[in-house]
Amino acid sequence: MKAIIADDEQHLADDLQRRLAKLWPELEIVAVLHDGVAAEQALSELKPDIAFLDIRMPGQSGLDAARAAANDCRVVFVTAFDDHAVQAFEQAAADYLLKPVSDERLQRCVERLQQRGMFTPDAMLARLQQLLAAQSKAEPLRWLRIQVGQSVRMVAVEEVCYFQSADKYTTVLTRNAELLLRTPLKDLLAQLDPDQFWQVHRGTLVNVKQIVSAHHDLLGKVSLKLRDRPEKIAVSRSYAHLFRQM
Repeated sequence: MKAIIADDEQHLADDLQRRLAKLWPELEIVAVLHDGVAAEQALSELKPDIAFLDIRMPGQSGLDAARAAANDCRVVFVTAFDDHAVQAFEQAAADYLLKPVSDERLQRCVERLQQRGMFTPDAMLARLQQLLAAQSKAEPLRWLRIQVGQSVRMVAVEEVCYFQSADKYTTVLTRNAELLLRTPLKDLLAQLDPDQFWQVHRGTLVNVKQIVSAHHDLLGKVSLKLRDRPEKIAVSRSYAHLFRQM
């Protein structure tokens, strides 16, 4: 059987290819793409049996690219955004994996694909509801896996002073380091303990334990002084009420 992988994060696409090679050695990965337009072209020209598609990609989404898939091609959406889930299943997705995908979850996906059975919409939606329910009950994130060059650095969440949005990525600032996490701030927010990390700006999450004081200027603007970082953190008006008593 032939498969393609499309993900705009090259290291994630390569990681999925390596893991699939171990779980399903007979599966031939005929193309690894990094944007929606290339994925659509590969679906049309290569006619793979299986397609692993990220949903948010440059050019066009994986949902749009999937329309080029042949009727017998089974599409697996791999994404960090669960708000597209129902739409994905309405397109008769064979499976839907939420990042980060565990080895156990990927193995179950492979087993389903190897069975070559048809999935009814009711069965797919029931499985999706179970998946999202499990995610909502998950323990708050405790460790960050951050790629630095060719290695992965483990950072305890409690050591983070604050998170700063950097477009599709997030800058992680600890006492003595600034690291780039390949996860959007929006997705990270849903995984953190809300009692430990407060959103103080559209693009900023602050570790509450790091807040030493809040400064209010004559114009009513608020800025925070942190214990282990020298820079002041601006608080937007939408979140200023959190610090009225400070």
